[in-house]
Amino acid sequence: MSTSVTYLFDPLCGWCYGASPLVQKLGQHSGINLTLAPTGLFADGGRRMDAAFAEFAWSNDQRIAQLTGQRFTEAYRQNVLGRHGSSFDSAAMTLALTAVSLTEPQRERDVLKALQEARYVEGLDTGSVQVVGGLLRSLCLDAAADRLAAADADLMERHAARLGQARRLMRTLGAQGVPALVVHRASGDRLLGGQTLYGDVDSLIGQIVAG
Repeated sequence: MSTSVTYLFDPLCGWCYGASPLVQKLGQHSGINLTLAPTGLFADGGRRMDAAFAEFAWSNDQRIAQLTGQRFTEAYRQNVLGRHGSSFDSAAMTLALTAVSLTEPQRERDVLKALQEARYVEGLDTGSVQVVGGLLRSLCLDAAADRLAAADADLMERHAARLGQARRLMRTLGAQGVPALVVHRASGDRLLGGQTLYGDVDSLIGQIVAG
C-alpha cells in the first residue's frame, strides 16, 4: 500500500526549486502517492523587483545552488533579477498548475519543473500569463493554456479551493514556510520540514515511512 504525501510549495520559491530533484524522485517512487499543493505564498502580493531585493535573492540563490547543485544562470540574473520594476508574483505559474491538474494531472509535476527551469535557467519572465501560457503550449498542453488564458469561473473556483486547502494544512500543522511535506496516515498528519528535501531520496523515504 502506498503512503499519501502532500508537497507544499510555491513555484517562485527558490528553496522549492532547490528541492525539485528530490521531489521528482519522490513522485516516481512506487510506494509514494505524491500530491502537489501550491500555497500561493508569493501570489498577488504586489512586490516589485528592485536592486536591493535582487541582491538579496541572488545571495540566497547561491546558497541554494551550493546545497543542492541546482542551476541559477546569468540569464536569470540579468533578465529576471535585473529587470527592476517587474513583479515578483507566482500567480500565473500557480494558476497554470491548477489548469494542468484539471486537464492532464499526471503531468503536473513535470510542468512545475519546467516552470522553475524557465525562470532560473532560461531567465524567462514566469510572472507573465503570456509567457507561462506559451510554455504550456510548448509542452503540448493546449487545453491547460486555453484555460489559463480564459481564467474561467470553474478554474478560478477550483484554484481558490486548492490554495485554501494547502493553507489550512500549513496552519493546522504549524508549517512556517515552504517547501514542506505532509505525510498522511490513519493516525493523523505529520509535517516534514524543508530541510528533509535537500538530502538523498532513501533517507527521505525512511523518514516518510517511519512512525
